[in-house]
Amino acid sequence: MKVIILAGGMGTRLAELTDVTPKPMVEVGRKPLLWHIMKIYSAHQFDEFFVALGFKGEVIKDYFLNFHLRYSNFSIRTRDGYIDSDGRRGEDWTVRLVDTGLNTETGGRIKRFAPWIGNEPFMMTYGDGVANVNIKDLVAFHRSHGKLATVTAVRPPSRFGELSLVGDQVEAFVEKPQIGAGWINGGFFVFEAGALEYIEGDDTVFERGPLARLAEDGQLVAYRHDGFWQGVDTLRDIRLLQQLWDQGNAPWKVWEA
Repeated sequence: MKVIILAGGMGTRLAELTDVTPKPMVEVGRKPLLWHIMKIYSAHQFDEFFVALGFKGEVIKDYFLNFHLRYSNFSIRTRDGYIDSDGRRGEDWTVRLVDTGLNTETGGRIKRFAPWIGNEPFMMTYGDGVANVNIKDLVAFHRSHGKLATVTAVRPPSRFGELSLVGDQVEAFVEKPQIGAGWINGGFFVFEAGALEYIEGDDTVFERGPLARLAEDGQLVAYRHDGFWQGVDTLRDIRLLQQLWDQGNAPWKVWEA
C-alpha cells in the first residue's frame, strides 16, 4: 500500500527554522522529521512513499539524491567524480518525489497522485507529526469497516503539566499529558481510491470540503489512538521531541535501532 506524505507547506509558524528548510526537513536526533515519519511506516513493512513537494522542495530532493552516500562511507576520485561506497545497506524504500505546486492546497496535493494510485487503497499523512500508531492495526481497522476513509483520532498534548489533586495534596504530576477529553485529526489516514473523487482540484483544502462530505455521506470512520502523538508547529514542539530523543524515551521510535 502506497503512502503519501504531504511535505509542501510553508511552515510559517516555525519561521525560526523554515526560512532555510521546509518543515519536514527540520531535524530531531540529526534526522529530518520526514525520515522519522517514514521509519514509522517502514517499521510496519510499508515502504513505498510518494512525497508531495512544494515550498523548498529542492531541499528534500537533494536529501534523497544523496541519501545513500549520506549514511555510507565512501571514497571519491576527484579527477572524474567516480564514487566507491562501502555498500552499507540503507533504508529499503522506494520514494517518488513530486512537485505539487507552491500554493496548492492539501487536497490538491493528494489529487496529484491519482494517476499512480489507480484503483488501489492508499495511506496519507502530514510531514510534521509523529506518533506510535500501529499502522498494521490501523489498516486492519479500515478494512473491517468497509468505508472510503479512516482518520486517526488523537488526543492533543497539553502545553502545561497536569496536576492530580486530592484536597490540597498533589497526588500525581504529569509534565505534558495527552488531554483527556476531545479528539482531533492526527493524520495517519487510510483511503480507498474512491475518496479521491471528493477532491475537486488544486484549490481544495482537504480538511474542509472533502473530509466534511465524507463524514456527511457516512464514509469516514475514526481509528482512536490513545498513545503518543505530537504535531510540530512551533520551536517548543521541536525542542520537546529532541528532549525525548536525547533521553532515549522517544515513544514514536517503533523501529529497531
